[in-house]
Amino acid sequence: MLLPWEYGVRNLARRPIRTTLTLVAMATVVMLVFVVVGFIRGLEQSLAVSGEEDVVLVYSVNSEENIENSSITAQTPSLLNASIGSVWRRYGIAHVSPELYMGTRVTTATVDETSETSRSSSNALGLIRGVTPNAPLIRRSVRLIEGDWPTAGSVIVGNLVAAKLGVEENELKIGNTLQFEGRNWKIAGRFVAGGSAYESEIWCDLTDFQTATQRQDLSLVAMRLDPNASPAEVALFCKERTDLELRAIGEKQYYATLQQHYRPVRQLAWLVVILVTGAGFFAGLNMMYGAVSGRVRELATLQAIGFKRRAILFSLIQEGVLLATTASLISGLVALTAFNGVAVRFTMGAFPLAIDGIAVLIGSAVGILLGAFGALPPALKALRESVAIGLKAV
Repeated sequence: MLLPWEYGVRNLARRPIRTTLTLVAMATVVMLVFVVVGFIRGLEQSLAVSGEEDVVLVYSVNSEENIENSSITAQTPSLLNASIGSVWRRYGIAHVSPELYMGTRVTTATVDETSETSRSSSNALGLIRGVTPNAPLIRRSVRLIEGDWPTAGSVIVGNLVAAKLGVEENELKIGNTLQFEGRNWKIAGRFVAGGSAYESEIWCDLTDFQTATQRQDLSLVAMRLDPNASPAEVALFCKERTDLELRAIGEKQYYATLQQHYRPVRQLAWLVVILVTGAGFFAGLNMMYGAVSGRVRELATLQAIGFKRRAILFSLIQEGVLLATTASLISGLVALTAFNGVAVRFTMGAFPLAIDGIAVLIGSAVGILLGAFGALPPALKALRESVAIGLKAV
C-alpha cells in the first residue's frame, strides 16, 4: 500500500524554509540549463535560416571559409554574368550582387541635444557589407523596416547590430552617426533578416565603401540561379578558369560548413550543461540528505504502523519530483519571459537566445531527473536503518 499523495505535499509545506531553499537551488540549476541550451539552439537556428537554396557565393579560393579575407577583382561580376547562363534574370536585370565584406572597428556617436555636440560611446568590432541596390534581389530575407536604402555617406543597420557592438538600441537611431574607416556615416535605416546572420551587419553603398577603404576589389559575388540550375555549373566554371582563383559554393552549404566550424563551441556548451547538471545533482543531493536526516523517526514510525519501505521510498521520490517540477516550471516561465530572444555577441556577429520547445524539454527533463535521482540515495540510506534504531533517533 502506498502513502497518500497528500502526505508528501503536506510534508513540503511543513518545512517552508528548507523547501524554499531547495526550490531556489533547483530553479537556479535548471535556469542555467535553459540559458546554455538556449545559446546552442540560437546559434544553430541563426545559421540554419541564413542563406537561400538557389544562391551561390563566389569568392577567392585562398580564403577557405573566411570570406572576410577574400579578394577578387572588380570585373568578376560582369564576367560571371556573361559566362553563366543559368543566372536568374527578371525584367532584364541579372540577379548578381557584388559585395565587399569585412570586419572593422566601429565607433558609435550620439548627439547631445542640449549642447548639439556628438560624443563617442563605443569602439567595437563591427561587420560591414558594401552592397549595391541588387542585394535585396538575392538576400530576399532582408526587409527594411525603417528609413531608406543607404546612399553615399549613409548606412543601414541590422536588428542585432546593437548587440554586436555592445551598445544601447537608442544609440543606433536613424540620424545618429557611426564612425569607421576614418569616416562618419549617417544611419539612414534599419532592417531585419528573419533571424539570419545578416541582422548583425551594417550595410552601406559598395562604391562609397570601396572609396573609404581605398580598395577596388570585392570580397564575393552572390548569384541567384534559375530554379532548375545547379551550383555545380558555377563551380565548374571556377575550376576551369584557374587564372581567376575563384571557388563557388551554395549559400546553404556555406552556412552548413559554418555549423561544422562552430561544432567545438556547441560541444563545449553541451559539456557545460552536463557539468551544471552534475553540480546541481550533488547540490540537490546535499539538500535532500539534510531533509531526510531529520525525518528518521518519522520514517521508522511509518514502517512500524505497516507501510512498506518501497512505499515510503516512493513517497520521498514523489516529494523530490514535485519540488523539482515546481522549480522547472518557475525557471521555464522566467526563461521564456526574460531570456528568450535576448541577443548575445559572438564571433560571427550576434544571435538571439532561443528558448524553444527543445530547450524547454531538456531543461524540464534535467529538473525532474534531479528531483527523482537526488532523492534516491538519502532515502535508501535512511530506510536501511532498523525500525528500533530509527524510533530512538533524535
